[in-house]
Parts: sequence; C-alpha cells; structure tokens
Amino acid sequence: MVQIPNLLIIAGSGNKSGKTTMACRLADQMRDKHIVAVKITPHFHDSTPGLEFVAGGDGYSVSEETNRDTSKDTSRMLKPGAERVFYARVSDSTIMAAFEEILKKIPEGSPVVCESPALRQFVEPGLFIIMKSVHNENQKEISSLLQYPHSS
Repeated sequence: MVQIPNLLIIAGSGNKSGKTTMACRLADQMRDKHIVAVKITPHFHDSTPGLEFVAGGDGYSVSEETNRDTSKDTSRMLKPGAERVFYARVSDSTIMAAFEEILKKIPEGSPVVCESPALRQFVEPGLFIIMKSVHNENQKEISSLLQYPHSS
C-alpha cells in the first residue's frame, strides 16, 4: 500500500455527513499552507462550467475546478481557500490511475485533502477521517472503512 503522509482522506456515511464542509473548513483555516483539495467520485456526470479537463484514460477523467461561484462541492472547496481543486470521476479499477494523474499536477509534499472513501483501499494517508451523519436515514454502510485505523 502506498504511503502518502501529506494526504488527509475524508470518508463518510453518505450525503450530508459533513465531508465537504470539513474539507472547506480546513481549506479556510489553513489557506497559508496552499492546500490542494480533491473530490473522487464513481458517478459519471456531464462536465459543468468551470471544470477544465486535465487528464483521462479508460474509465476515468480528471478535471480542475476554476469556478468559485457555484454550489458544486468542488467550487465550495475552492472558494474558502484551497490552492487548487481537482475532480476525478473513476471506476473502482481506475481510482489509482486518476489519483496518480492528480499528484503529477501538484508540487511534491503539498498538503492534500481528499474526499473519497474508496481511495483508502489503496493509499495509507497521514490522516483518515470518517464523518457520520446522525440525521441522514439513508446512510451508506461504512463498516468496511473501520478496518483502516490511523497508524502513524
């Protein structure tokens, strides 16, 4: 498993569990650290204005968010102070290829905040946070994530 000590992965129990809010707070409070934010999703939707394609391959696409003024999660991360924000649409088998493309675009050692439970299967981050909503009745099963304790 690849170890990336400058990486924080935020996972959660589903929509409205606070993943993006946590990433935004970190970007705001640590803007002088030039944080790079990443959102990785298995959902393939049409690209929206502000997302500029930067890399892609069979089963994945990586874009960089340039618009701070929408309600998209990537815009929300950029607005409070993330230096750059990347959005990757992946399949399970292409998540590492997409993440490696993102790492090529940022300076080595830059702090990275990534919203993606799936990435944790392949990477040992410096810190792993699981957000759990107490208000969402349609929560995802997250017990498989509990096997990944923080260990540094």
